[in-house]
Amino acid sequence: MTQELRRSLGVFDAVVVGLGSMVGAGIFVALGPAAQEAGSGLLLGLALAAVVAYCNAMASARLAARHPKSGGTYVYGREQLSPFWGYLAGWSFVVGKTASCAAMALTVGAYVWPGQAHAVAVAAVVALTAVNYRGIQKSALLTRAIVAAVLAVLAAVVVSSLSSGRAEAGRLALGGDLSVGGVLGTAGLLFFAFAGYARIATLGEEVRDPARTIPRAIPLALGIALVVYATVAVCVLSVLGAQALGGSVAPLADAARAAGAHWLVPVVRVGAAVAALGSLLALILGVSRTTLAMARDGHLPAALAAVHPRFHVPHRAELAVGVVVAVVAATADVRGAIGFSSFGVLVYYAIANASAWTLGGRGRVMAAVGLVGCGVLACALPWESVAAGGGVVAAGAALFAVRRR
Repeated sequence: MTQELRRSLGVFDAVVVGLGSMVGAGIFVALGPAAQEAGSGLLLGLALAAVVAYCNAMASARLAARHPKSGGTYVYGREQLSPFWGYLAGWSFVVGKTASCAAMALTVGAYVWPGQAHAVAVAAVVALTAVNYRGIQKSALLTRAIVAAVLAVLAAVVVSSLSSGRAEAGRLALGGDLSVGGVLGTAGLLFFAFAGYARIATLGEEVRDPARTIPRAIPLALGIALVVYATVAVCVLSVLGAQALGGSVAPLADAARAAGAHWLVPVVRVGAAVAALGSLLALILGVSRTTLAMARDGHLPAALAAVHPRFHVPHRAELAVGVVVAVVAATADVRGAIGFSSFGVLVYYAIANASAWTLGGRGRVMAAVGLVGCGVLACALPWESVAAGGGVVAAGAALFAVRRR
């Protein structure tokens, strides 16, 4: 079997893959916990998360142009720092994004059939793993349709909120509940939503002309996602207020209901499920490609490095990831999965920024800002997430040391 993946994605498809991961990840999931953490400081936390994400995106774009291979920061850390840092980045990504996959699958279940959320989540993982198995172009086409549908639903929520007369600008003002710790914690949680642009870098071996395509696609996807997040967050916050938003488990549906657009509530529920499916689809793609890269270097079983001769995908890695995610989705809690995922992904991007620093040039300042930002946001997450994430990262480092010995 050939061990090479097929280069078939252009700029548009790469941007869509990034959007499919980012838009589904946070709009319907992260706004509630973020408002609960920071209250009226939600928008400040969103801005801070966007700054750190932009620095990370620029670091990833520079590195992807230099190393256009599957694996993302696993490859960058290995080539620019050392095999250990590359391994730790890959370990953090695979573990953290497996939690993200479970969170997205559970979101699908919560909106489609709340009473059987875990069963629906497992079914969603099985179905999307089957789609990915058939080839990257099938995944890209499905993601296009998902992104278009989600953006249409979000536009309907924004229009109904602003035209209802229920939106009040005063609800956007900073109140007495504002704190530095709350803003930092919110930024850490919302970073979970922005991290989807990494999918573009991890698919580097399947992108046409990667040295030109990836540096264009990453900032485009991130910029579009930021505009969407900021617009929706402002509208929902102005309708519900910080306190009601923090206590909501379905903030966009509650905003539509508060705005008097009751007809939109079931549409939002469907949109949330579709958005989470798009995010899950892109997440499984990214995790399987990092698994492929680590298997090629012997950090995971060599059998996972196989590439299907017809579909040109890492089919064994995709099946393995699908099985693990299905097991986690059958047992996990969505809010805990978000915090755990954020910690692992922040470690991953800290290594990306450190790798970008070694490239020199004008990008060094941005890499330094991104590195410090990742460290601060990781430490500002809820202590349960920090403890669990730190323990998993330490276990990965210990495993590397044992294998080397």
